[in-house]
Amino acid sequence: MRLTDDEKAMLDGAEGPAVAAAMDLLVRYGEALDCERLCDVRNVAGTMTQPSPVKAKLVAEGGWDRAFAVINLDSDEDLEIPQMRVATCQLQQGFSGDAAGIVPYPEQFVRLQDDAEAFYGRKGVTILATCTPYQVGNLPVRGEHVAWMESSAVVYANSVLGARTNCEGTASTGAASLTGKIPCWGNHLTQNRYGTHLVDVRVPVRDFFDWGLLGYFVGELVEEARPVVVGDLAVPELEDLKHFGAAAASSGGVELYHIPGVTPEAPTVQAAFGPRPVPEAVPYGPRERRRTYEALNSQGQHTEVDFVLLGCPHASIEQVRRAAKALDGRRLNSGTQMWIMVPRALKAVADRSGYTEVIERAGARLFTDSCPAMSRAAPPGTKVFATDSAKQAHYLPAILGIEAWFGTLEDCVEAAVTGRWAGELRCD
Repeated sequence: MRLTDDEKAMLDGAEGPAVAAAMDLLVRYGEALDCERLCDVRNVAGTMTQPSPVKAKLVAEGGWDRAFAVINLDSDEDLEIPQMRVATCQLQQGFSGDAAGIVPYPEQFVRLQDDAEAFYGRKGVTILATCTPYQVGNLPVRGEHVAWMESSAVVYANSVLGARTNCEGTASTGAASLTGKIPCWGNHLTQNRYGTHLVDVRVPVRDFFDWGLLGYFVGELVEEARPVVVGDLAVPELEDLKHFGAAAASSGGVELYHIPGVTPEAPTVQAAFGPRPVPEAVPYGPRERRRTYEALNSQGQHTEVDFVLLGCPHASIEQVRRAAKALDGRRLNSGTQMWIMVPRALKAVADRSGYTEVIERAGARLFTDSCPAMSRAAPPGTKVFATDSAKQAHYLPAILGIEAWFGTLEDCVEAAVTGRWAGELRCD
């Protein structure tokens, strides 16, 4: 790799051994990718505070400095971790104290996480504790190079915000936070951001549910490529684009999509494809919509629902408002729990707006910082769950060995109230 004088100095130890270890990791990473250079980043979203047995062992051996060196820098050296060089936030992590006594999550992990938050906060890490940092203030600008983890956050940053990031890992984001550098390859390069597939939507896509279905179809179609989506689309809201991207990143590996006239790098179809010819469109019509719905519900066999999950990626305040409206004056079935996952900052907004009171009066709960997939925790005895998240319907059956139903928010609330799944695919 071609390093600048400043980068060579960091690698040679001019800014201390931890920064040198970080630069060594980035050089090895870049060389493995056959990458020629590093690019400057000023925004990192990674994971440091997420508790685990391995992390607990490392902390017992040498404190949080030791844990960061091993896990976030791939180094066995005894390092003292300095202040973060660039703005760095913690993404989602484990459940916090608000879940105590309700979520089957180890108390020692909650304590470990609290200790981690105190340590990393002193090092300059902002504890946003959400997979949707863009909902709570972390909004990189168009064209800005960033280093983000988490598939749904990455696809939102690239597509909706027009920032530039690959789907990074724990080690690469750790190294980027201390150096302000990341290998300049993949989505950082303009030639790798043009569309590859054209999808023509021939059924109305108007709401959160249908944006999720469409995203799941698109991800299966293009895998890790870059779809351009046109057709019968309503102007999407924030949560629609969040849901679409998360679904596409789950069924495929989409890190960047274009919706001409909506996303910033695609004012037109031709602009979305740049110098490439516009390919023949793949249709998304009633048959494809039906097939996608059936695929997402293929792991549901029993209609008795133990658990209902909303908020993956973490719910927006508008989603919380809609949930409170649907639950107002109702009561959950005695054998069914309902969790709504939100960023901690938006939980405070929900509390002040009265939404939390309405939701809890119905017997449901708002939880922060994590999700069942991240922390591998669901209500004890859960066999069947229902969700409005295509991402959770895709992942949670494999992670927890439970059945899944996917539907609208209203389908999910009805399942929580009655204890039975009665959702069906509705057509305009």
